[in-house]
Amino acid sequence: MRLPLIHHPGYTFEWPERHPFPMAKFRALRHRLSTLGLDDDPLIDWITPKPPSSTQLLRAHTPEYLQTFYLGDSDPKARKRSGFDWSPQLVERTLLEVGGTLSTLRAALETGLACNTAGGTHHAYPNAASGYCLLNDLAVAAHEAMAVYGVTRILIIDCDVHQGDGTAFAFQNESRVFTCSIHGVDNFPFTKRSSDLDIALPRGTDDAAYQNVLERDLPALLDRLRPELVFYDAGADVHAGDRLGHFELSLDGIYRRDLYVLRQCRERGIPVAAVIGGGYDRDLEALVERHMQLFVAARDLVRQP
Repeated sequence: MRLPLIHHPGYTFEWPERHPFPMAKFRALRHRLSTLGLDDDPLIDWITPKPPSSTQLLRAHTPEYLQTFYLGDSDPKARKRSGFDWSPQLVERTLLEVGGTLSTLRAALETGLACNTAGGTHHAYPNAASGYCLLNDLAVAAHEAMAVYGVTRILIIDCDVHQGDGTAFAFQNESRVFTCSIHGVDNFPFTKRSSDLDIALPRGTDDAAYQNVLERDLPALLDRLRPELVFYDAGADVHAGDRLGHFELSLDGIYRRDLYVLRQCRERGIPVAAVIGGGYDRDLEALVERHMQLFVAARDLVRQP
């Protein structure tokens, strides 16, 4: 079994140092994975993605919103909702991230498991940006899976500490996509949408409590739905040190979570396209170690006989 990893240097560009969104983490994560030896690992295939086409984007987003995305929004309320000031560089970077998740989808269908070093922009709606998410890469890729690859049973497992409200809204009337969100009950977004399955956990949830929920609910969900494809949002903002998380998971807890989700899918022969999701810390080195657990878990899984 091979493990495709998807990355583009354009995931990171020059960014205000004190901005709450840690744009530098994508470059730093790629460097850390290199120091871990993944550049020389014979099981690893690095893939550089391309931006999506208009056809791919229009399956998930309205033409009116895409025009605003490309040209910028003059409405201060819309800029506040996105959390970003518009720029051509931000547009280019966002497109590459969506292209990365599309590449992750293709690679996962070919090999059984693939991981993007970005992605998980689950707050973006078909017609609006929200919460540092301009385009919903998970929605674009799920539509691609249905339209191009004929996948009819998709499960989105969203383990970011924030509910995947944009994704839930996008697929509320789509029976081929089942959305599952495990998130903080009192965290952003403060107006929740209804996923097909919402598991809202209290502030202070730790390793044991989180793992108990996974082991209680995930195997039964996989056996009931029998998905042909899983998208996994492995948000690192569940860590105890995350500024915006309010959970109490450790590094080991994140690793155990990621390995458990990936293993449950692999044991059932379900391809998994994984993205890194949220993580917010001004200590870039600490943040990268949290995101890295997904890749360590994936590598360890493919090494097993």
